[in-house]
Amino acid sequence: MGMKKKMLSATLCAVMVGSLAAPAFTVQAADDTLVYWSMWEATEPQGQVIQEAVDAYTEQTGVKVDLQFKGRTGNREALQPALDGGTQIDIFDEDIDRVNGMYGKYLLDLEDLAKDNDYEATANAGLMAACRDAGGGTLKTIPYQPNVFAFFYNKDLFEQAGITEEPKTWDEFKDVCQKLKDAGITPMTMDDAYATCVIGYHLARLVGEDKVKEIVTEGEWDDPAVLQMAQDIEELASNGYYSEMVGSNVWPAGQNTELALGTAAMYLNGSWLPNEVKEMAGPDFHWGCFAYPALTDGANGIETNNFGAQVFGINKDTKLAKEAFDLITFLTKGEYDQKLADETVGIPADTTNTEWPAMVECAKPVIEQSTNRFTWACGVESNVDMTPVIKENFIKLMAGSITADEFVSTMQDAAK
Repeated sequence: MGMKKKMLSATLCAVMVGSLAAPAFTVQAADDTLVYWSMWEATEPQGQVIQEAVDAYTEQTGVKVDLQFKGRTGNREALQPALDGGTQIDIFDEDIDRVNGMYGKYLLDLEDLAKDNDYEATANAGLMAACRDAGGGTLKTIPYQPNVFAFFYNKDLFEQAGITEEPKTWDEFKDVCQKLKDAGITPMTMDDAYATCVIGYHLARLVGEDKVKEIVTEGEWDDPAVLQMAQDIEELASNGYYSEMVGSNVWPAGQNTELALGTAAMYLNGSWLPNEVKEMAGPDFHWGCFAYPALTDGANGIETNNFGAQVFGINKDTKLAKEAFDLITFLTKGEYDQKLADETVGIPADTTNTEWPAMVECAKPVIEQSTNRFTWACGVESNVDMTPVIKENFIKLMAGSITADEFVSTMQDAAK
């Protein structure tokens, strides 16, 4: 299904007018127990905050919750067969596209519950719209732990190179790279795990995500945009703007040993990055963030970004829909939404929680300007048979070991 590109009615961080009073929760007989399968591990910061919130919710309402921490692997391997088999699972969570896609047929329509609870008065308008879009036009999930995929950079290295403004266009981006190089600083690095995100972003900036999906699923590697993208990346490589390690980096080598330690200035990644590298980067690392630059005559600009969230879904067969929604509200509003952001160096979902952790505050302008959404890797992973070939050869392109023409011809041959 092609991504619907539509302007959202408000920016992600707009604080909408509404009641700031704590939501009223249903007091439920102890015989009824909510079953919540969590994507987190009990030892992770997310798991620890969620456990604390669930305990507080039970104490306040009397509603018992069977909270089962499955982790990412456990959730992805066991949730589908459990739902197929009719196992009682009232609430489950994962990323926005996975829940609405893979588990969509099990989801309860949440439109009435959200309306009855005035939920959207203090919710991220853009993320709620993204959830409706992912749900085929109907609200079936509630977002939490928002994230955005953009260029994260070392402000001190930018200052050292005399860079005073973040780039908004491709030409400005190349100027930034050259200034960094002239100052003896490696402009950027990348890890293998995120290589497809780079090619996806660049192609989608040129032609839009729907066309990217068409190229990779229909084998349209002769499209002029593919060569243009490859030539743009080849230019970066030939000018020495990528780290010498980009061809051999296996995640998390690039982010941990180059970006975090200050030998490379920029890295295209999600807003979870500062938290992942905080031990290596240390408390004095000054983070900056800007959107993937706009390209000349491109299909979109810096208003269109890969942003998303983890989301909660409620099983359509639940007998405790109101209680399940109350618990989700408890987790995504007020105290525990803020605590989740603080403990995970994440972004709040509740728009009244305006204090962002210092390390990710740099991402706020990117989120605020985002009015259109790309999905993960901007659609370039839509053909699972081609993804490994795309990844392997794009890494070679960034490393300068193949040319733009060689990249295109390799893709054309692989698609036959």
